[in-house]
Amino acid sequence: MRLGAVLFVAYLLILALCFSYPLAQVGSRLRTVYMESAEEPLVDTANILAAMVGRATEQGNFSADELYRVFEEARGRNVAAQIYEMRKDTVDLSVYITDAKGIVLFDSDSRETIGQDFSLWRDVKLTLEGQYGARIRRDPNDLNATVALFVAAPVRVSGKIAGVLTVIKPTTNIAAFVSAATPRIFQITALSLAAVILLSLVVSMWVTQQVGRLTRYADDVREGRRVPFPKLARTELKTMGTAFEKMREALAGQAYVEQYVQALTHEIKSPISAIRGAAEILENSSITPEQRARFLANIQSETHRIQELVDRMLRLTELEARPALETRQRVVLAAVTRTIVEEMEPVLMKRGLNVKVQVAGDHTVFGDPLLLHLAVSNLMQNAIDFSPSNGRIDVTCGRVADKIEFCIDDAGPGIPEFARPRVFEKFFSLERPDTGKKSTGLGLNFVNEVAALHGGSVDVQNLPERGLRARLTLPSA
Repeated sequence: MRLGAVLFVAYLLILALCFSYPLAQVGSRLRTVYMESAEEPLVDTANILAAMVGRATEQGNFSADELYRVFEEARGRNVAAQIYEMRKDTVDLSVYITDAKGIVLFDSDSRETIGQDFSLWRDVKLTLEGQYGARIRRDPNDLNATVALFVAAPVRVSGKIAGVLTVIKPTTNIAAFVSAATPRIFQITALSLAAVILLSLVVSMWVTQQVGRLTRYADDVREGRRVPFPKLARTELKTMGTAFEKMREALAGQAYVEQYVQALTHEIKSPISAIRGAAEILENSSITPEQRARFLANIQSETHRIQELVDRMLRLTELEARPALETRQRVVLAAVTRTIVEEMEPVLMKRGLNVKVQVAGDHTVFGDPLLLHLAVSNLMQNAIDFSPSNGRIDVTCGRVADKIEFCIDDAGPGIPEFARPRVFEKFFSLERPDTGKKSTGLGLNFVNEVAALHGGSVDVQNLPERGLRARLTLPSA
């Protein structure tokens, strides 16, 4: 399972665990919260009205008929109150008053209840006992009726409880508030969940991207590609990647030195053996001057071969140590080719080789001029080494999409099938047709490194009839 998917699922599980209980609590307590907010002002209302009734009773001027007229006038009013998103048009508050025994003295909803005993109702009973009295009641004869909230307060006369005043408030508006708020809460919850899921997905993709870059870099390094260290955010992943990079450099450096020491030792053995053999023969006083001159020439030739091998290895080592090009500038391939042909003119004339150059002046690339010069020079030298005397070398250049293909064709024997997979290996070389000798085997490897540094490639292929084509492909400028 992918890391991003694991992180995403983990985020969702954490979200479900952390938010399921609070959401359930909000849903279950929403109505209770509205009931509490409605009951609190009813307590104040009940106590204020109870105090007014108690004072009027104490003064002997309490009139139930007057109170009925007050309620009739109040309920006849057009309130027209816009309470946020809810409109209230009528007064729906009710009141009943009992004496100290719980007998109804006044009921704003009906005069028929006057004289009835309400002493067993919770609001009346508890208030007469000196406690807080309240209850919620639905009409038992109508199960669909609105639930009403009853809040009572004691009516005191001369400091003693002389009765109970109960305020009745239907919960119709509370139900409307709950009905309006519930979809809104679910909508906000859904938007929050969507935002959390989206952010979780983004974070998961970001982490996956960081890990993916590090993984691709490790794969590229393992396959021997020359790639820069990836851009990573300043997190533990970058610290880990930097540690891996340092470890890779240390291991690669150790293996690199071991490989080069072994390779250099192997390649130098042959010329050293030739020099030592020639020196031993020169110690013999019986050899002729012609033989002496020939052996001295062999020593010079093998010494030059060692020098060339060491120089090329140093140049290649320096090139391989570069993670990327330090500077880039526009390089005109026609000018590079012309310069190289002029430099090699003595060799071309000696071998009788004819070089035909067809490179347009607008074929340019961005790169290091010196490295590109050396790469093309190595390809040209290979073509000269394998071309028959009085042969022809064709240098062409073309544009393919956003790439420049620089080709050098010779009329030599081409590459044997067994050598095709190894032509770019260090120290692998084929015998030159005219001398039978091998080169250092570092030329094509050097060209391959230069091409990789420039974001390009190099390949060689046999031509249909005879000869070889070396093709250097580079991004166009």
